[in-house]
Amino acid sequence: MEVTNTIGRRKTSVARVYLKNGTGGITVNGRDYKEYFPTMPLQYRIHQPFNLTETENQYDVNINVKGGGITGQIEAIRLGIARALVEINAEHKPALKAEGLMTRDPRMVERKKYGQPKARKKFQFSKR
Repeated sequence: MEVTNTIGRRKTSVARVYLKNGTGGITVNGRDYKEYFPTMPLQYRIHQPFNLTETENQYDVNINVKGGGITGQIEAIRLGIARALVEINAEHKPALKAEGLMTRDPRMVERKKYGQPKARKKFQFSKR
């Protein structure tokens, strides 16, 4: 039984995805994904790569994710699953790439600078 291991990142979230042949079970940090991500839009994002490649219920997915918030984690998981599906079958890449699932979103939080209260905000200026 071959296990495909990939990684997905988004902001400060890192998701390690382990994909193997199975019946469609998905676990996130040892819990069922429906318990970890309770809302339907989040659950849809996990299934999106499988729906696009028509491989629903063909693989068991085990995911370890840490860092960031719920949205960052779900985006990292989605990228990891898409990368794993392409690693298994390269013919899936055009369909996933067309939907933007193969692109790592580079946007990160800008660092705070010294002499300022936040990244871009300045302290109040007083003329007199």
